[in-house]
Amino acid sequence: MSVNSIANNNPPVFQPKGGKQMDQSDFMRLMTAQLSQQDPFNPVDNQQMVAQMAQFSSLAGISETNTVLAKISEQLTAQTQLLKDIKASQPSIPTTQEG
Repeated sequence: MSVNSIANNNPPVFQPKGGKQMDQSDFMRLMTAQLSQQDPFNPVDNQQMVAQMAQFSSLAGISETNTVLAKISEQLTAQTQLLKDIKASQPSIPTTQEG
């Protein structure tokens, strides 16, 4: 009995370019490819699938939080610089001591 080799003619699903991080669309493509290529007699464990989706959702939330915090930091830096500029442009007011 001879066994013929099976050639994989499908292109890779994801090819990172220059350290590109995966995003939600990449995750969905990978998940779709995984589901379409799974063995129908040995399907992917539902618990693993849910765990992966939960991890990705958590990661997406953390990424969004980091983006928002970076914007807040930029705004605070700009406001601090503005306050320094305002303070520097104010004439000094002499103080009098009453006793």
